[in-house]
Amino acid sequence: MTEEMEYICFQLIANSGAAKSSFIEAIQLAKAGNLKEAKIKVEEAEDSLVEVHKIHSNLIQKEATGEKIGFSLLFMHAEDQMASTEIIQLLSKEFIDLYQNK
Repeated sequence: MTEEMEYICFQLIANSGAAKSSFIEAIQLAKAGNLKEAKIKVEEAEDSLVEVHKIHSNLIQKEATGEKIGFSLLFMHAEDQMASTEIIQLLSKEFIDLYQNK
């Protein structure tokens, strides 16, 4: 794995982690009745997730043009973090809706 690819993986992991933390915080805010703040936190999380998708899309484009990306455990972990964050994103919106309508 190149240093550049390692750096990209850590960007994916860090931004996914930031988004995941913000989504969880949004759920906690909604649970406490702070719905406006929860929605703001979701927006912050989604900004981080947009960065993740930009980075990931760039990798896909590179591979589509014939550049070898390579496989590593670190890259697999980065993609797993991205996927789990997307699941938490969906759940956070559902939880906020539930708390809003209770």
